Amino acid sequence: MKLSMLTTLISFSLILILSGCGAKAKPASSQNVVVDSSLPQIKLTQHGVKTDMKSVALEWKSIKDKRVQGIYLYKVVLDLNNTKSNDEYLDTIENRFATHYIDMDVEPNSRYQYYFKTYSKDAEGLSSEKVVVQTKPILDSVTWIYATKDMPRSAKIIWRPHTNKLVSGYQIQRRTLEEKEWKVIADLEGRLRAEYIDSELKNHHTYVYNIRALTYNKLISKASDEVMVTTKALPKEVVNINATDDQPRMITITWQETNINDFLKYNVYRSSKVDGNYKLIAEISKNSYTDHIEKDGAKYYYRVSTVDKDGLQSKYDVYSAQGITLVRPTPPALVEAKVVDDGIVLKWSKSDERTLSYVISKRHKKSIFDEVIEEFDGITNTSFHDTNIQPATKYFYKVYAVDENKIRSQESIEIELETAKVKEN
Repeated sequence: MKLSMLTTLISFSLILILSGCGAKAKPASSQNVVVDSSLPQIKLTQHGVKTDMKSVALEWKSIKDKRVQGIYLYKVVLDLNNTKSNDEYLDTIENRFATHYIDMDVEPNSRYQYYFKTYSKDAEGLSSEKVVVQTKPILDSVTWIYATKDMPRSAKIIWRPHTNKLVSGYQIQRRTLEEKEWKVIADLEGRLRAEYIDSELKNHHTYVYNIRALTYNKLISKASDEVMVTTKALPKEVVNINATDDQPRMITITWQETNINDFLKYNVYRSSKVDGNYKLIAEISKNSYTDHIEKDGAKYYYRVSTVDKDGLQSKYDVYSAQGITLVRPTPPALVEAKVVDDGIVLKWSKSDERTLSYVISKRHKKSIFDEVIEEFDGITNTSFHDTNIQPATKYFYKVYAVDENKIRSQESIEIELETAKVKEN
């Protein structure tokens, strides 16, 4: 029967196309209508009503009376209490050979009443028997839906595919707890689809999802049950960060060990300013790191983050630790410098408790273009007697303090001494 109705509908459509594009005839007003009770009345076939969610198909028995030029079709909208709206002319079927009509202007799960009148050149027939029709309700969505929680910046939605073969795919809708309106985030093709992964979400944020089935004839089902997803939170921030200030040419950073179960690594960042641009300098698994720096008294700021196995990184812009490499010892203070009979004597005072020894720097010119520089190290006293000197020569001396780490202080002030000329006999 369905195939027969479809074939007839196609034939009817061709007849309407071939009948021309002139204006359709319309019923006369109630004051001017002429009723001819002898004109045949429309009678529906045994299976003359077919309904869908968005359409109603009517089939009636063919008309033999040659006086009939066409059919007026009326439609009444009914509410749940069968209360009628005003009768409304719906359409004119301008060919008595037509036996089918499809009304596409209907809503799902709604009630309508239809009736017909044939018309001739000069009159209208009596109303046909009225038929009440109810369209099919909106298609239910999938019967089972589940969401995987605690995923990093994403949510995985799975469902049982719809059993109705009219379904061509699915529409995924999402909202947050703060939002009231649903947003369509994806239209998926394929009835057998059973998974969707929503990405680029916020960390530790809650989202609500539902699914609607889509049919081949562009219908949308009811919403499925809602599922709620909270994305994975960032790892906890690293606390108790400390950095040393007493190590030679290195800074050791330590912090409280994390207790997260899916720990992957720590990221260590460094900047020359507390509010500067921090650059990643290390990725390690233990809760300490030694930064080797070839500079004495260098000051840096450090931040540390935790990274889990999903690649989520904790915040690291709250806690900073200042570290300094061991500064140079304080240079000695020269207290005496003089030329004696057998050389030059220097004396100084110890200015830093870290000092273990001293270095003497001596320079003089042998000629205009030749300067000699000598160093004497390992001196543990606070005086130096230089006997290797030449007469009538200018000498320049500086003293450095040296600690146990071989770190040399800045130079002391430079002393200039000139030896006497050799006396002639």
